[in-house]
Amino acid sequence: MEYRHTPVLLAEVTQHLSPHPGSIVVDCTLGGAGHAKHLAEAIAPTGILVGIDQDDSAIEAATITLRLGQQMSNRTTQSARIAPLTALLKGNFGDLDALLGQARIPYADAVLFDLGVSSHHIDVPDRGFSFKQDAPLDMRMDPGNQTLTAAEVIAAYDEADLARIFRDYGEERWASRIAAFIVRSRRRTPIARTEELVSVVKAAIPASARRTGGHPARRVFQALRIEVNDELGVLARGLASAIRWLAPGGRVAVISYHSLEDRLAKGAFTEGARGCICPPGLPVCACGERPVLRILTRRAIVPTADEIARNPRARSAKLRVAEKL
Repeated sequence: MEYRHTPVLLAEVTQHLSPHPGSIVVDCTLGGAGHAKHLAEAIAPTGILVGIDQDDSAIEAATITLRLGQQMSNRTTQSARIAPLTALLKGNFGDLDALLGQARIPYADAVLFDLGVSSHHIDVPDRGFSFKQDAPLDMRMDPGNQTLTAAEVIAAYDEADLARIFRDYGEERWASRIAAFIVRSRRRTPIARTEELVSVVKAAIPASARRTGGHPARRVFQALRIEVNDELGVLARGLASAIRWLAPGGRVAVISYHSLEDRLAKGAFTEGARGCICPPGLPVCACGERPVLRILTRRAIVPTADEIARNPRARSAKLRVAEKL
């Protein structure tokens, strides 16, 4: 299936990252290169763009979007002369230190994280991310290198662990009840497909609660995806690395799509901007800690009504940006 990606909050990201010719920009979630294409145009011709994604189809789509094949085959074309130096790397941004070392850049002027599952992943049924289409329960972002699938989580985790995942990662009110129904159901027959899991979740949630709040399986599917891909752990490691790699004046931007990601990004920026950690009441700072960040978005930036109308999947997006001191 064609890799479709409509970049969310594109104007706001470009404005706040402030790329300019010669900048070194890192897109940690390349996808179809929707953001990267515009950032590349802003830093051309002397800048460097590093694009990272753990999905082979994203790397292939980005190569086409950024016209890298054309540029490499004919260095005399106008597109080649105006394009920045570009490196597309397959990997997980939780390993950002190693990836940027592989890219051989000295620092970064701008780093972008566009989190969550891409439209492509949702639209390809066989990936198992969508509760709207029947498919194997997979949910791996990188099937070639990951072994744990959503089906294995459903089959092997005990009731307490399932309830914890649904509660902590899905913020699911009926987490314990859903976990109990899953354990009871899997004793009779394995739950290996998305449709089978949706049926169990619907049976577990009382009919009155299913009438509001969107699809009843939405939070369970979110929780499983986060567990399978260790999304919060990966984000924590990636943000810490990004902050280290930023040059003074460099900026990091995070687009999140649910409260767990947003709280983690907000917390990382708040911690970086805090400075002194001495107990209150000390007359003189004894810790020597200094802020490393300046928060540029005290409140998260959200899409306009016009953008949501054009791209409904932008509805829950929140953008936070910080600058390296």
